[in-house]
Amino acid sequence: MTVDPASVTRPSAVPGPRLPAACAPPPPAFDALQPPGGRAAWFAWGIGVSVYVLAVIHRTSLGVAGLDAAHRFGVDASTLATFSILQVLVYAAMQVPVGLLVDRFGPRRVLLLGVVLLSAGQLAFALSTSFAPALASRAVIGCGDAMTFISVLRVAARWFPAAQNPLVAQLTGLAGMGGNLVTTVVLSQTLHTEGWTVSFTAVALLGAVVFPLVALLLREAPPGGAVLAVPPGGGARRAPIREQIRESWREPGTRLGLWVHFTTQFPANAFALLWGMPYLVEGQGMSRGEAGGLLTLLVLANMFFALLFGRLLSRGPALRMPLVLTVIAGTGVCWALVLAWPGGHPPLWLLVLLLLVMGSNGAASLVGLDYARSHNPAHRLGTASGIANMGGFLATMISLFGIGVLLDLLSPAGAASYSAQAYRGAFCWLYVPLVLGTVMIVRLRAKVEGP
Repeated sequence: MTVDPASVTRPSAVPGPRLPAACAPPPPAFDALQPPGGRAAWFAWGIGVSVYVLAVIHRTSLGVAGLDAAHRFGVDASTLATFSILQVLVYAAMQVPVGLLVDRFGPRRVLLLGVVLLSAGQLAFALSTSFAPALASRAVIGCGDAMTFISVLRVAARWFPAAQNPLVAQLTGLAGMGGNLVTTVVLSQTLHTEGWTVSFTAVALLGAVVFPLVALLLREAPPGGAVLAVPPGGGARRAPIREQIRESWREPGTRLGLWVHFTTQFPANAFALLWGMPYLVEGQGMSRGEAGGLLTLLVLANMFFALLFGRLLSRGPALRMPLVLTVIAGTGVCWALVLAWPGGHPPLWLLVLLLLVMGSNGAASLVGLDYARSHNPAHRLGTASGIANMGGFLATMISLFGIGVLLDLLSPAGAASYSAQAYRGAFCWLYVPLVLGTVMIVRLRAKVEGP
């Protein structure tokens, strides 16, 4: 069996092959210091996660302004969907480059750049009066958003013991859901009272508060912990970019992390980012207030499962795959019940159940990042996390596009809205990425965890 030299540096709590103690080479300097945890670690994480909360506010700001945006830019619903699709596309495409930036320049600098891009993009969006500049500004926001989550996870990996990282990752996602609530509750009301330019300019100016906090107070690592970024056995040598990506991809744990993220995240993402509100209003005949209440339930369920999964996974890695497979099965079964309901109008209790179950999707997707973290050495954690973090957003892109195409195909030409039957047929598309991802997870599971 070929043994990855980097694996001998892994802590005992982390899965992966190890050499016998008698023949193991001396551990490199970066493993000599174990992350301390404690109050200083939570403080550093809190500063970093403030940027992620800001990013989620920017990311979801368009979700409560769809009608306002259509009126302001004079576009139809299909063109309006381009905003969300482009933003997700940019986010996914930036994951590997951002991971490389984090590995080479550290999370603090990347977070600062992310704040600048988020603020500049949102300010441009606030001042835009036509479609093209507004679309470009959403792409800039997607780029800045992409720089936040991986950076926060890297800060956590340097400050917290390995056993605490799954809990911290879930708490990071939970904090992000708090940003989603700010958008849903605060920004939606501000848009109605203060108008477009004032509301989005205020969101852009939040960066002026977060930037100095990160610049002045964030410490990337404990005292002496900066050596965590040094690759094993090579002093200050850094691997070429291609080698960094290749070695991360060769690790089966990275690929398993990508497919776990791919398969678990996209159902809730596609529903919340674009198609949930139209489905509930047009397909199920709800008012916008009722539909908004159900979407808020999705956010609250996500926060609940983040806490639950964080506590469960902090007990050890054995529960990771059972949780993932349970979430995939539960999501698939609930969607099957909803789509098979006679007439395409499921009862309210079943829609509530679907949203509660999809609330587990985001928390389960973070298990994919934990696989990538626990099977890669410290000097390529950012790259591996970036590869894994692409998965769910690629699946979201596939879902957003596929559902949109099917809705058009299943509806009369020039229809002003879509019927319940059209939505039922279009949402069947969700099973394409769901089945594909499940097959890949089962195939890779044996390589990573054994038979």
